[in-house]
This record gives sequence, structure tokens and C-alpha cells, in this order.
Amino acid sequence: MHSQKATINIFYLPALFLFCVFVIYPLISGIQISFTNWDGFHSMAAAKNVGFKNYARLLTDPNFSVAVKNTLIYGFGSTIFQNIIGMAFAIFLNSKFKGRSVVRTIIYLPVMVAPLIMGYMMYFLLQYSGGSLNDIMMLFHLEPVDWLSHSGTAVGIMTAINTLQFSGVSMVIYMAGLQNIPDMYYESASIDGVGKWGQFRFITLPLLMPAITSSIMINIIGGLKLFDIIRALISGSPTGAQSLSSYTPYIYFNQQNAGYAAVVGLASFALIIIVSTVLVWFLDKWEVQMI
Repeated sequence: MHSQKATINIFYLPALFLFCVFVIYPLISGIQISFTNWDGFHSMAAAKNVGFKNYARLLTDPNFSVAVKNTLIYGFGSTIFQNIIGMAFAIFLNSKFKGRSVVRTIIYLPVMVAPLIMGYMMYFLLQYSGGSLNDIMMLFHLEPVDWLSHSGTAVGIMTAINTLQFSGVSMVIYMAGLQNIPDMYYESASIDGVGKWGQFRFITLPLLMPAITSSIMINIIGGLKLFDIIRALISGSPTGAQSLSSYTPYIYFNQQNAGYAAVVGLASFALIIIVSTVLVWFLDKWEVQMI
């Protein structure tokens, strides 16, 4: 038995090695760089230690506060709508009807498209000059609209795009959860005169809580680190639609300030950790109350 456990532990080593190389080492390096004025291109030997100057800049950087707000909107906005739409699709597709497999494939198909490609597809649809949507509007003698020029509209559009692309992930998770609920629960409830809403409230929802937790955590992390769609639609410019993930490379490459970019990246990492931890705690308590 001891030999078997030792053998199993050896199989952990490749994953542990990759985790250290691609997660732990970059994190430690990022923390070190955050205390310097390194420009990201020249030798690190020429960089000077600036203490907490880069961290203090966060408090006075208006673009950072806007990026934090947008990041939370992308995260929570996408998560709320992805789960509502995903659950609705799952409940609909859980019933048997002709062509169910085709409908399920069509709904899940956008997930298979790379987010960057999806972003460029939406860019060609929404761009002011030559965009398909504006061309259609002009056919009806309507004025073209610069959909991405206003930060509020752009944030809403990118949240909607992210929602529509990844609602299929929530759908699959909820379909797996629904298929694990025995039919006898619904049959007993029907005999007792419980309606569809009552069955959903007191049977489906409580028994779906593990699936809800999984779906919410996957969606919130994906939304908080949204980058590809933003990059494709606004090309990394410092507009009011930036997230922390898209603001970091802008500072690094455009402003050539790797030290401050490392601080913003660490702030993004900390935000995801904090939000995820709080959500897990809340969902665990909610799951107990629902049951």
C-alpha cells in the first residue's frame, strides 16, 4: 500500500513542475518587478528599485479605477446572464423533442470559436465605417452609429458578446445536473398537486446547487479576466471600456512601464482571488440553506 501511494505521488510531479514554472515563478517575478521602474525591454540590471511608488500610483490612476469597475461588470454581468440563459436552455433541452441534438449543438457552437476570433467577427459587424450593422441601417436611410465610441455602450456590448458566446458552457453543466435528478421526485410532486414553479423552486433548484456553484465559479473567473474580446473590439486603446486584463498590456507595451504593469496585473490576480473566495463561501452557505 505504501509503495502504491509513493507511485501515485510521483505522478503528481509533472503537474507540480508545470504549476511552478507557469504560475509560481511568474508570480514571484511579477512581485519583484513591481518594485522597480523596469521598462520591460532593456536589461533588468538597469532597472532601479522604486519601493512602493508603483503601488501608490494605483490610488491616483483614474484609468485603474475605471478598469476595476469594468472588470467587475464583465465578471458579474456575464455570470448572471450566462447562468440564466444557460439554465433556461438546459431546462428546455432536458425535455425530449425531435431535433434536440441539433439545437444543443447550435447553442454550444460559439464556445468552440476562439474568443479573439469572436471579437473580430463582432468588430466587423459593429465598426462604424463598413460595419455590417451600419450598412444595413443605411439601407433603411438610418444614420450609422459608432457603437464602440461610448464607454458605457462598449462595456454593455462586450458583456453581451461574452454572455452569448459562453452560455453554452452553463447549459452543459446544468444539463448534466438535471439528468442526475430522479424523475420520481417530479412524479411525487405532481401527484401532490405541486405546479411547475413549485417543482423548480423546491426540487430542481436545490438539487442543482452543486452545478450552479460550478457554473458560477467558471463564469465569474472567465469574466473577470476577459481580454480577447476587448482587445479585438477596442484594439487596446485606453478607453473607458478597458478591463484590468487589457489595461495591463497597454501599460507594458504602450507606456513601456513594466513595473506598474506588474502592479496592475497583481491587482487583477488579487481581485479574482478575493471575489472567488467570497463567492465560494456565499454559495456554500446558500447550498446548505436551499437543502
